[in-house]
Amino acid sequence: MPRRIVLIQGHPDSSERHLCHALADAYAEGAYQGGHEVRRVAVAELDFPLLRSAKAWKGADVMPDIQNAQNEVAWADHLVILYPLWLGTMPAILKAFMEQLFRPGFAFSREESSGAMGRKLLTRKSARIIVTMGMPAFFYRWFFRAHSLKSLERNILKFVGIRPVRTTLFGLVEGVSAAQRERWLGRARTLGKQGL
Repeated sequence: MPRRIVLIQGHPDSSERHLCHALADAYAEGAYQGGHEVRRVAVAELDFPLLRSAKAWKGADVMPDIQNAQNEVAWADHLVILYPLWLGTMPAILKAFMEQLFRPGFAFSREESSGAMGRKLLTRKSARIIVTMGMPAFFYRWFFRAHSLKSLERNILKFVGIRPVRTTLFGLVEGVSAAQRERWLGRARTLGKQGL
């Protein structure tokens, strides 16, 4: 069944192409082949400030680029979030974007009077997180227990109702052979074609 897919490109450098960009292109290519609709959000090209207080986070003032990204997420059945692992976690600009994007009123409702966390507003959506890294992927999962990845999955995506959340990790990306890179791009195309 065709899906509406939004690719959220979380690589902080938009001045040149990186593996994350090639993986997004391959995923989109496969998705088009599979009959899915694809839209893109390039976080590094958006204009938004850092949120510096709970008041600002709960406030109604949403920058136009964030409002547009929220509209894309609202439209989507499936989110694909791509980013390189930096210092063991997502790049700061992607975290700042997540804080802006998944705000109260859009991603979940707050029921302040009862003290409850409220209602998840982004149900019936799934996600795929694709992460590139310099270390071996199994080492990140085993030794570091993929802590930042689990935090994104549990504390952000599932918190607002997005599930299931699946992950794909590409490790040892520095100086990778052309053959290995093509295998990774093929994997991304396959995921895109399946809408997963």
